[in-house]
Amino acid sequence: MTSTQLYPLKFTPILKDRIWGGNKLETVLNKSLNGQSGIGESWELSGVDGDISVVENGFLKGNNLSELIEIYMGDLVGERVFAKFGTEFPLLIKFIDAREALSIQVHPDDKLAEERHSSFGKTEMWYVMQAEEGAQLISGFNQKVTPETYVEAVKNNTLEDILAQHKVASGDVFFMPAGRVHAIGAGILIAEIQQTSDITYRIYDFNRRDANGNSRELHTELAVDAIDYKKYDNYRTDYKPQLNTAVEVVKSPYFQTNVLEAENAVARDYYPLDSFVILICVEGEATITYGNNLHETMKIGDTILVPADLRQITIMPNGKTKILETFMPVI
Repeated sequence: MTSTQLYPLKFTPILKDRIWGGNKLETVLNKSLNGQSGIGESWELSGVDGDISVVENGFLKGNNLSELIEIYMGDLVGERVFAKFGTEFPLLIKFIDAREALSIQVHPDDKLAEERHSSFGKTEMWYVMQAEEGAQLISGFNQKVTPETYVEAVKNNTLEDILAQHKVASGDVFFMPAGRVHAIGAGILIAEIQQTSDITYRIYDFNRRDANGNSRELHTELAVDAIDYKKYDNYRTDYKPQLNTAVEVVKSPYFQTNVLEAENAVARDYYPLDSFVILICVEGEATITYGNNLHETMKIGDTILVPADLRQITIMPNGKTKILETFMPVI
């Protein structure tokens, strides 16, 4: 491989201290927390201003994601992706460890986020990697709601009564379009795939206080115009894993995600995509082979960016392995 050829890229995790965070990013996902406690998020791949991911492997080590896109453009992200997003990377990948429940929140869609914050909206999905017995999350409403009943419920501390609670287990998937009220419950470890945006409207926080004894800011009024008040029949994303095959789980205008459960070598041909591909290892370990018998390893907790120019790879699992495969959809 010459020093100009792209290869599967790993990035240094960006760790985030959160009031609800635990220690599973270290004990389960092998992140080095350096003695820190309460680390709730690991940003694995980020183009968010102020939190740009930095390469940690190969000859590009030390370069950040923005620099790579400026240099490699479509070879890195895909020609059609570069034509649409330029040097902005369109997705944000996180692991989230909720020792306690997260606040109940909602995210604006593209139109509202652009008007208010000059930002993308925030559509996301959650893949449950681990859940303690009885763990639940919130997604959507359990009844028909209006803006007026929402505001009244917040004022009366009865918001939880009108929200849909879901018991979860490893492997569960929830797709969260912008506008859907949601919260990750205590005892859940998830992989999150989302649009590049850090715009969150916090609408209820269980009356918690931060380390200084202050209540966290709420955005009740801002959220009124952002919320989708409809009640849906099913908030969980149903899918059937198929061994040694990539199964489509989510396809939205913002990203497509497949779940690959493998025990044997699986060849992947990304040529038709004209997009980067992100591989997130959520169970086991594997070797990614590419080019002239070159390889990169990954284990649970690792995230790899496969450049668009690297059109064919083979995933060689070491025992049973599960990988999330995410890219920009062809729509």
